[in-house]
Amino acid sequence: MTRSAAVVLLLGALGALFTGGPASAEVSVDDERVPALMREVLEEVPGGRIIDAQRAVWPDLGMELFVPDGDRPRVFAAVGTCASARVCVFTGSSLTGARLSWSTCATVPIPSSFTARSVADARPSGYAQARSGTTVLATAVANGWANVVGSATNVRCVL
Repeated sequence: MTRSAAVVLLLGALGALFTGGPASAEVSVDDERVPALMREVLEEVPGGRIIDAQRAVWPDLGMELFVPDGDRPRVFAAVGTCASARVCVFTGSSLTGARLSWSTCATVPIPSSFTARSVADARPSGYAQARSGTTVLATAVANGWANVVGSATNVRCVL
């Protein structure tokens, strides 16, 4: 971890300590701050929970959706904004746009409301494939990423 990353983490922890924890505003699916993509994925994949206006999680699936607004700081991560030990797909090429990620290593469906244009594997070994059915569209090796050509319907993670 770089010195600046450590300072950012320390300042965040101190802020949470002195303010009684991180501030969280109630956000519902009807809130105008919730992006349309998040609404669509929440509608399509049951069990999702909105964390804030940019992030939703599906605890039982180990899945997370992040839709950037351009104003929030980037998270230090293993591959672009794909956090360590996760597999991610992005709506933009070269790891840009909204991010959908999983902590589980399996074959998982990509919601049809989410168009994957790049895939990242932020795990230390194995690879992740963006696929259409069983046809491989892109392969990201461990700690790597690849652009996706075509319409991916699932992500296959291999240890």
